[in-house]
Amino acid sequence: MSAKTKILVMKKREVIYTLLFLALVILLVILLISMFTGKSSSKTVQTTQEETSAKPDTSSQYIAGIYTTPVTLGSSSVDVEVTVDKDHINSIRLVNLSEAATAMYPLVSPSLEDIAAQVCQTQSLENISCPEDNRYTSQMLLNAISKALETARTENWQ
Repeated sequence: MSAKTKILVMKKREVIYTLLFLALVILLVILLISMFTGKSSSKTVQTTQEETSAKPDTSSQYIAGIYTTPVTLGSSSVDVEVTVDKDHINSIRLVNLSEAATAMYPLVSPSLEDIAAQVCQTQSLENISCPEDNRYTSQMLLNAISKALETARTENWQ
């Protein structure tokens, strides 16, 4: 039995290409696993009231206060805050908007500003015009505003 030493010669370029390909395959597998087994990206809409609920005035349309509705944007949550008095919608704004969410979803802030101006002017969610390029973002925000206003309505407190 003779022990013959075998020398394997590989080019450095081939090793680097193989390692890069292997890393891409592993990344793809992790991405596919996280896509199909991760949490669903459906919007979680849960409305909370930040004011103690006293006996509502039945002659008013809303119970005055600040109402928030959380909206999930990817992995972060943003609150849509609606401020109302007994007969008017005073303001609508985004709360807890992180820089990462702003970078990932750049149309959220401009869309809400446009919608808020229209809603505060008309005092209604009907006939709100949304640009065609961000209609889905606008619809998501309108749904959140609607949920917050639904909580603020006096007939819901009786």
